Amino acid sequence: RGIDLKIPAGTTLAVVGRVGAGKTTLVRLLPRLLEAGPDQVFIDGVPVEQIPLRDLRAAIGYVPQDTFLFSDTIRGNIDLKGQCQDEVEWAAGVAQLQADLEVLPRGLETLIGERGVTLSGGQKQRTALARAVISDPRILILDDALASVDTRTEEKILAQLRQVMRQRTTILTAHRISTVKDADQIVVLVVPDPAEALAEGATGEQA
Repeated sequence: RGIDLKIPAGTTLAVVGRVGAGKTTLVRLLPRLLEAGPDQVFIDGVPVEQIPLRDLRAAIGYVPQDTFLFSDTIRGNIDLKGQCQDEVEWAAGVAQLQADLEVLPRGLETLIGERGVTLSGGQKQRTALARAVISDPRILILDDALASVDTRTEEKILAQLRQVMRQRTTILTAHRISTVKDADQIVVLVVPDPAEALAEGATGEQA
């Protein structure tokens, strides 16, 4: 409620706030993983509910907090559209997966099991990041997508992502200041104190 937000095309928006503030809820409205109601969320001035769902989601690369991976190879999880080898390796490089691929038994062809059970949390997130990047989306949404990687790896990923983000609109949520410090805009979501909200309600004011 009460959010009036404009994100210029090609810029980066960071959304921060404590747990439960609504960061994930906010970013999930854009690909319509949650519905905001008519004429609430727009892309290029068009309400998202008027854009065919297939077209809408094809234009968005979304890396959620809870990464979903298929029971397939790492390549199969990154490359959903039959891209060439160079593109797969490039996406893996952006996500800093090269060192991991070198020690895995079959590199990109390593089977990872249902939901990626054979990978660490950081490896899962980086695989999902590579999948989002290789799709060349107009809009890239990273929902605390680097939370499971160490700060040194995060720095390397962000350095690579800066080149990718220059060509597209990026929305990211994070708890680490290092993740969001270079964003064009930083929005802080604040949850009102329950006692204050009740008091304001009693006086007829909106929380």
